[in-house]
Amino acid sequence: NPPVLDANKLLHIALTEEYDGAKIELGKKVRKRMKDLLQKKETLLPKGLQATLRPYQLRGYEWLYKNARLGFGSIIADDMGLGKTIQVITTLLKLKEDGALQKQKALIIVPTTLLTNWDREIRRFAPDLNTHIYHGAGRKLAPLKDADILLTTYGVARSETAKLQKQKWIVLAIDEAQNIKNPSTAQTRAIKKIKAPVKIAMSGTPVENRLSEYWSIFDFTNKGYLGSLTAFKNDYAKPIEVGKDKRKMNIFKKITAPFIMRRLKSDKSIIKDLPEKIEKDQFCKLTPEQTAIYENVVNTTMKAIEVADGISRKGLVLKLITALKQVCNHPKQFLKKGKAEPALSGKSQLLFDLMRQILDNGEKTLIFTQYKEMGNMLVEMLEKEFDLEIDFLHGGVSRKKRDEMVENFQNNRTARVFILSLKAGGTGLNLTAANNVIHYDLWWNPAVEAQATDRAYRIGQKNNVMVHRFITQATFEEKINKMLKQKKELANLTVSTGEKWIGNFSDGELRDLLKLG
Repeated sequence: NPPVLDANKLLHIALTEEYDGAKIELGKKVRKRMKDLLQKKETLLPKGLQATLRPYQLRGYEWLYKNARLGFGSIIADDMGLGKTIQVITTLLKLKEDGALQKQKALIIVPTTLLTNWDREIRRFAPDLNTHIYHGAGRKLAPLKDADILLTTYGVARSETAKLQKQKWIVLAIDEAQNIKNPSTAQTRAIKKIKAPVKIAMSGTPVENRLSEYWSIFDFTNKGYLGSLTAFKNDYAKPIEVGKDKRKMNIFKKITAPFIMRRLKSDKSIIKDLPEKIEKDQFCKLTPEQTAIYENVVNTTMKAIEVADGISRKGLVLKLITALKQVCNHPKQFLKKGKAEPALSGKSQLLFDLMRQILDNGEKTLIFTQYKEMGNMLVEMLEKEFDLEIDFLHGGVSRKKRDEMVENFQNNRTARVFILSLKAGGTGLNLTAANNVIHYDLWWNPAVEAQATDRAYRIGQKNNVMVHRFITQATFEEKINKMLKQKKELANLTVSTGEKWIGNFSDGELRDLLKLG
């Protein structure tokens, strides 16, 4: 008797053109169908898109849209910094312009630290897409009826699975899909319970060496396609990982190729599309502890500023700005007491999320801060979390020790992170081993910032450099950043005066600048 094969197995056979090692000849109709699935289809960009896609991003969008229209899920696993978010946003905007989001909505699940960035990128690149953020105390689903997209977090999706299951979704997209790599966790099981005909998983973390994690993400995007976990381990994971079976590896690549796209920054076809330096503003939120301290510092100091004048008033303003920067960095830096816990600071949480991806990708990172005490805290927190040995170069480091630190970072493969104070490490060093630069706090002086970034981005750098600028949303940090970007003359002024220009603000302007929101 011939074997009974389900639709998934038949698709495997059509993609590999073999069954149990025997060659299979495909008929004309099947070949045409396979061509439709595998061939690149040119798709018009959505009219409302406020962005220019790079050539490889256009290919990614066309692929995502084609799979969505065929009813297949997709894993977009491009390297960090290649713009997975814009490719997914473009696809969602195209679906809206097709009328697909009228009755059914899109649900996007992200880590808490990325909620703000997602909302901003949608507003910036696809203002026609209406979002509703479902997070925080007093969250309600009712506003979803006027929105196209619901943005929420893994934590909320896990605790409110039943509510989200009742909604009709056309697309379910998850960012940092490694959050569901373990098939047995409550979080993974909860996410997989939410139904949608089109599922998109985004991850910049390589999974080639951990095939059972691959299975879990594939089981989300195209349920049942790779069979049960036990069958998958026997058919693919063990032969490939333990037996180094090249034939099995080739079969695996063929059956998964239509549903996963991964491009690396080092790919020759990608690198020519990329600028050598990619700058990205990364937004985070104040934690409740930070919010309480921030408001207290503003209210107390503004009372003193409003009755002061001249040089003493300017001094108070600069002191206030410094205090608020420290609050945004971490409560412990400002209070000079308490624990160096990442959970107490929005920036620290964002840093940890980013570092997990960077370290998983085997890349090196420079982290700049203006403050010695913050640098010491970063060393403490990162060493504890990631089991690393991290050097911190600041003004108190001798020249001999400084040279040793640079040599170690440049040539020692295990030296993955180097923390530098902006003034001590901002000039004169060649640190091209790093292809990530993180500005943990900003000097509001573009020239100083550029000098620091250029430690990595200079002659001898063989890779593209990713620059991450950390900004706390709804605080003075976001407002100053906006002002500098809008007013070029202000940016030029800060080059010569640092932050002193803020001291010239009137009381009313200062209150507007410093208030939350």
